[in-house]
Amino acid sequence: MKRIYHLSTCDTCRKILSQINTEGVELINLRERNISKEDLDLMKKSTKSYEALFNKRAQKLKEMTDDKKPVKEADFKKLILKEYTFLKRPAAIIDGEIIVGNDKIAVAALIKALPK
Repeated sequence: MKRIYHLSTCDTCRKILSQINTEGVELINLRERNISKEDLDLMKKSTKSYEALFNKRAQKLKEMTDDKKPVKEADFKKLILKEYTFLKRPAAIIDGEIIVGNDKIAVAALIKALPK
């Protein structure tokens, strides 16, 4: 399975996607379809936590009061499934390999997994 969750309006996601071969990859725009519970759980097995998949730079997180911000793993999972903006992007499942985020290591791994 080759699947990448991204935002089509995100410049960073577009830049990363332009550097890889997306042929045969299911590209899922998170605004149109949020991550499935099954894919989120699969990613969690690899990253060892939902917090690692959580976008801590999300504007909606900054707008939350401290008592509403996630603390437990269940909180992170619930928010990611409820609102697409809380999933760190891009988030990829490439033949069982999980690659999440836009830091240099994640981008290099994605380029290696899907070379042009």
